[in-house]
Amino acid sequence: MLKALATCSGLLLAGGLTFLNPAASPAPFPNAPAYSAKGALLTPKNYREWQYLTTGVDMSYASTTEPQNHIFDNVFVNPESYAEFKRTGTWPDKTTFILEVRGADSPVSINKRGHTQSAQVRGLEIHVKDKGEWSFYEGAAGKDEAELLPKTAACYSCHESHGAVATTFVQFYPTLLPIATEKKTLSPEYLKESAEAKP
Repeated sequence: MLKALATCSGLLLAGGLTFLNPAASPAPFPNAPAYSAKGALLTPKNYREWQYLTTGVDMSYASTTEPQNHIFDNVFVNPESYAEFKRTGTWPDKTTFILEVRGADSPVSINKRGHTQSAQVRGLEIHVKDKGEWSFYEGAAGKDEAELLPKTAACYSCHESHGAVATTFVQFYPTLLPIATEKKTLSPEYLKESAEAKP
């Protein structure tokens, strides 16, 4: 009996040591999406400290005319997901993208041509992968919660039809497109679209 207990204790001790070993523990995910008691997405407060991916200027997926008011779109992703994408070319569960919309100011200070980004954030669009499902949320600067967009919203079908990797627009992220190309994780939809666009 004592021998059996000793063996059991040894296994528990070994398991405890294994559990405490950082190399054997699951990777931490401190920036996972969080929700209110009512199920609303809590807007990440520190997203500007996340991994910066790109900035778009006056981008539109429909109109080809020049806008009267210019805008900047800054894209950030949580650092844990960025690290996993660099390793595998895919996005893990709990991935969160933030698209931050700012206006274009000119002239500002000594700048005489071109535009700088406005200090005021005009809006936030949040793309979340949770429990294997991608969802879109609309937020606003200074607001704690972001509103879930219905599945009928155009962003869902657009991302599914044109996203380079798992409904995400990796084709617009210059540091990540080469990784997805190398890892062969580009979506069939994107590959077909790219082939058709070639002259």
